[in-house]
Amino acid sequence: MTTTAPSRPLDTAPPVRRGSASRMAALGRAELTLLLRSRAALITALLVPAITTFSMRGVVNGLDLDGTGLSIATVLLPGSLGLALIFSVYTNLVGVYVTRRESLVLKRLRTGEVRDWEIFAGGALPALLLAYVQCALLVIGLTVVLDAPAPTAPHLMVLGLLIGGAMLVAAGALTAAVTRTAESAQLTFLPFWLLSMAGSGMFVPREVLPGVVGDISAWLPFSPVMDLLRGGWTGDLGAADQGRALLLALAWTGLAALGVRRWFRWGPRG
Repeated sequence: MTTTAPSRPLDTAPPVRRGSASRMAALGRAELTLLLRSRAALITALLVPAITTFSMRGVVNGLDLDGTGLSIATVLLPGSLGLALIFSVYTNLVGVYVTRRESLVLKRLRTGEVRDWEIFAGGALPALLLAYVQCALLVIGLTVVLDAPAPTAPHLMVLGLLIGGAMLVAAGALTAAVTRTAESAQLTFLPFWLLSMAGSGMFVPREVLPGVVGDISAWLPFSPVMDLLRGGWTGDLGAADQGRALLLALAWTGLAALGVRRWFRWGPRG
């Protein structure tokens, strides 16, 4: 007599589906591992904002700030935070998104259950973490060096850092959408970078710019972020101006997100 081997019952349990937070955390851990392996890039990202801020000290000290209600500390400190955000988040992510797209990583990720916005957000987590760590170190270091008072409205600074981070993630993805190769990313991020440095009030307050130039620069994408950061330090940003800055920052972030949805290609463009 022969007996049939007992068969294993079929597993009818549904597959375990992870939530958005778990998927983004997994993507973030993978990107963080790659970032930590690139020690040269990590050291550069940490040093450049601090070095640039201190190099701008002479420039800011030479500005005529009389009548603006600002001092060298209230210009340099918020400016250093804005620079850390742009350098660590925007500049970094343009290269990350282009590199991952050209190597087909993003296309493979889209074949699973992960959503498009989760791919961008998860990949941005290490850059945002690095930027916020930098901001904390810059606040501590520059406050001691410049003997500056504590922020008057720190909640505005936190709001500026959060909405600024979201804007730069969207702007980085949009810039990557029009960037063909990782090499050309070194050029395509320059327009946004230069506009933010020169016109958003990062180290040259808009109050000292000529009238028409100052009026136009107030509508640049990163200007409302700088308004929130500086207003958080000085405490002189009224409720109406706070609302305007928040709405303008959200509008630019939304426009960038729409542009990403319309123009971002998930396969190689080279």
